[in-house]
Amino acid sequence: MGKSDIRIGFGYDSHEFKPGVPLRIGGMTLDHPQGLAGHSDGDVLLHAITDALLGAVAAGDIGSFFPPGDPRWKNADSAIFLNLALEELQHAGYRVVNVDTTLILAAPKIAPIAPDMCTRVADLLGVEVNQVSIKAKTPEGLGLDHVAQCHAAALVERVQEPDELKSMEAVIESQRQLEDVVDDLLASVHGVPKRRAIATIYDTEDIT
Repeated sequence: MGKSDIRIGFGYDSHEFKPGVPLRIGGMTLDHPQGLAGHSDGDVLLHAITDALLGAVAAGDIGSFFPPGDPRWKNADSAIFLNLALEELQHAGYRVVNVDTTLILAAPKIAPIAPDMCTRVADLLGVEVNQVSIKAKTPEGLGLDHVAQCHAAALVERVQEPDELKSMEAVIESQRQLEDVVDDLLASVHGVPKRRAIATIYDTEDIT
């Protein structure tokens, strides 16, 4: 059976709130007394979207490329994970049509900042803001006020025009350049191994 022109992926993630760490959701730092505990920056929204994109092209999940607990990804910016998903999408010959997400958390309120968050996520994905939906619900009656969860669905379609692939390459390359700047700073100040070089190791692995 040949490739389908349209595919759907689903992603889910959850993290527990923890005092003393910044709250990162959707590639933004939010003003809140607690952040999300995670080996990386705990960005539950970007993690769910990343898994949805990887799932759409059957490329594994975040853990396949960035094993949890690996010290090389301690406090990593989750935009790195999302960019890897875009690379996998490009390699498979697909592009993002739209992404629909639902955050489930008691606080902070997402509705007032959802437009800015949609803009940020759209920038990271290299799509228009009307291709990204971010909704929020409270975990009413579930006793999960100490946890943030996110569900994400991604619709992707086969790329038909070479120019569309070039556009995707430009978005991915711009993210790589930003990562390289961060890597150089970390390496020079803290002696941290470069993440891009490490990611290349996982890119070459056979993911099943």
